[in-house]
Amino acid sequence: MFNKPFDFVAIGDITTDVFIKIKDAHVTCSIDNTKCEICMKFADKVPFESATEVRAVGNSANASVSASRLGLRGALISDIGNDQNGRDCLSELARNKVSSKYVSTHRNMETNYHYVLWYDNERTILVNHKEYPYRLPNLKAPKWLYLSSLASNSFDYHLEIIAFLKAHPETRLAFQPGTFQMKLGKEKLADLYTLSEVFVCNLEEAERILGETEPNIKNLLSKMRALGPKLVLLTDGPKGAYMDDGTNQYFMPIYPDPKPPFERTGCGDAFASTFVTALSLGKSPLEALMWAPINPMSVVQYVGAQKGLLDRPTLEKYLAEAPADYKPKVI
Repeated sequence: MFNKPFDFVAIGDITTDVFIKIKDAHVTCSIDNTKCEICMKFADKVPFESATEVRAVGNSANASVSASRLGLRGALISDIGNDQNGRDCLSELARNKVSSKYVSTHRNMETNYHYVLWYDNERTILVNHKEYPYRLPNLKAPKWLYLSSLASNSFDYHLEIIAFLKAHPETRLAFQPGTFQMKLGKEKLADLYTLSEVFVCNLEEAERILGETEPNIKNLLSKMRALGPKLVLLTDGPKGAYMDDGTNQYFMPIYPDPKPPFERTGCGDAFASTFVTALSLGKSPLEALMWAPINPMSVVQYVGAQKGLLDRPTLEKYLAEAPADYKPKVI
């Protein structure tokens, strides 16, 4: 049992998020409502309602917890400092039945600790990714590798991951790029795109990766898939999501919210990881596309990215109770 390869191994930074709920602020947006900024009084005391710590989060950590809740045997490859924050993150992973055997602890370094400015139901995250000496551990080839956000010193680490995937074609890759991975550009990470079974990002990120200034959905899907991924998924927040499977392009609506969203952190992670988990459980891409929006619907009802993640029986119950128009539509 203990020598059996993992079903799902996520690679990426782990952090503690502190959600600071702000009440004295306002949001200004461009005329087309695309570029928005949160505004507060400068050089003043700004009141806040509450501060809530959420341990062991980050794109890949969230994905590993999501997969574990849905029944996969999962692990996280990540890095922490030798501090109480790091130990608390390990405890939280254990509580969620995610193996931390591949988490490296570094002396004289701190574990990531980020601040989330929470206003209305959206968030602005202040990040400071520590530059750990990344190295890929010696691991048995899992069914899936799930790669997401890493710090800005991780380019050589990506080359290690690419080499591992080429040496283990039995391992399927899901790639949900973080900020640095998008900044590196599609040319430097061309092999990762080519090796990806599943690629997921939001529409704005796809525009950034592709350098599109006047994009449309169909072109974004086609151009992203031309980089190599077999399945491309682009999310559009509360408007829904899109998929290109190489034969057709689909629109998938959100699962109806039971009440107005409370806080949206982790929606993209929940969508992407649920889709990949469904594939790992033997579902077809179209079936996985119907699974994927259900976890985000639950996540937005809670503070943080993990509290609302569902187990498999609960997710399948929601799926069975879905309205008749909750299904993929060819576009």
